[in-house]
Amino acid sequence: MTEWIKTVTLPENQPAITLREQMQIWQLPKRIQGQLRQQKRIYVNQAYRNMKTILYAGDVVTMRLLEEDFVTPISSYVSDVRQPIDVLYENDDLLVVNKCNGIKTHPNSPLEDGTLMNYVQGYLAERSHENAYMVHRLDEATSGAILVAKNPMAAVLLNAYLRDKTIKRSYVARVTGHLEEASGTIRLPIGLDPYHSRLRMVNGVEAQDAVTHWRLIETDSNSSLVAIELQTGRTHQIRVHFAAIGHPIVGDSLYNQQYNGDARLMLHGSEVGFIKPFSQTEMRVSAPIPGLFWNKG
Repeated sequence: MTEWIKTVTLPENQPAITLREQMQIWQLPKRIQGQLRQQKRIYVNQAYRNMKTILYAGDVVTMRLLEEDFVTPISSYVSDVRQPIDVLYENDDLLVVNKCNGIKTHPNSPLEDGTLMNYVQGYLAERSHENAYMVHRLDEATSGAILVAKNPMAAVLLNAYLRDKTIKRSYVARVTGHLEEASGTIRLPIGLDPYHSRLRMVNGVEAQDAVTHWRLIETDSNSSLVAIELQTGRTHQIRVHFAAIGHPIVGDSLYNQQYNGDARLMLHGSEVGFIKPFSQTEMRVSAPIPGLFWNKG
């Protein structure tokens, strides 16, 4: 049976709080907290301690995590080393990768390879016994920063942060036409397109609230470069919203009726912000904006 040892040295500014309170700050699920306590798999300074133990700066907290603690303890992506990955940031729990446009984020079947998660699995397999765990995704045609967990505990925490909207994702896009304002917010519910299973549409079937904030960066003769922040994370949200206000993304084969096949989708995940697991440290990792997004004239 696989097990994972997680060791955390508490920082100098650590307040004097109980081990239970520290578990809550780290947002460990109650079920895992209970199993660590009942099976005496949590230690302070190398000795088992109960949840009422007071922690101080410099204390070393160690957790012995087992497969039974997780719904998906081992990810099953096929390892693929045919394409190197562009690692923007990495620590013991996660890495941020700059995804190329034109590759899928994840496979749709167990034996499929050639996706970003396969390449990350190949990268990790060459360096350690860690596995890749998906946290969020980008469309195949979109490039940019993607956050990937390296162990099941980090995956649990990062997915909780995603649900709580503490993971922030920023984008840049080149859209058709000239926007009339310097910034704005698009508030249009997005649901399923009843006629095309792949597509989404404003006020579609089972529509959910969707909010997109944008800011103009520059314009050229027939398009605008915008910075985008998502308040919600609906499928194809940016693409649907800008098409709905009459400024579809350049190169969008799904939502731009003027698409002629000449350009890639001009949408790029420029930054991802998150709290590092087992820490209150906030991180923001940027993915360089491809040169073709900028006005050459």
